[in-house]
Parts: sequence; C-alpha cells; structure tokens
Amino acid sequence: MTDERLRAVLGNDFSVFNDIERLVIELADAMVTAPSNISDDLYARLRKEFSEQQLMQLSGQIAFENYRARWNRVFEVESDHIYSPQSPVLAPGGASPTRTS
Repeated sequence: MTDERLRAVLGNDFSVFNDIERLVIELADAMVTAPSNISDDLYARLRKEFSEQQLMQLSGQIAFENYRARWNRVFEVESDHIYSPQSPVLAPGGASPTRTS
C-alpha cells in the first residue's frame, strides 16, 4: 500500500480507493463497531462483488485483524516500526515490546 493510501485512511479520504476497496473498508468499519451490524444493503452490495466463499474468507480475515488489534491492547504490544513512509526498503524489525508487569 502506498503512503498516499495509508494517509487517506487516517484522514478518512477514501477517494484514492476503487469502488470494491471502499466496499471492503465499509465492511471492516461495520465489523469493528460494537455491536457489529452488517445491514442487508451492505451484504447485498458485497454479494454482487464476492462469492459467498470469498466473503467468508474476507470477513474472517477482518475479524482476525480486529481480534489481534484488541489482544495487542491488553498486552500493550506496539508497532515494531517496520513501516517507514516513503522508504523503498523496510527497516529491520525487532521484537514487539510487551507488558511485563
């Protein structure tokens, strides 16, 4: 993903994404709310673009990433700083710090 696209997500400017990507972002947003609620309209639009199997895999991956993000909060797992804006080479990664007390 480009730096421009990452900044767009942080700024809620989804114009750099195509229609299908924006639809997936909408699904991810709906899945992380509490309680998560996927409207019939959203599901119908997703089914126009994805098979049931694809949608199950996509939803599973989104759910797993949400799980990891929430789990990381418990143990204060922070970024390993692999990503560096406009860097052609990824920085070396290290172990993520964890809560010890």
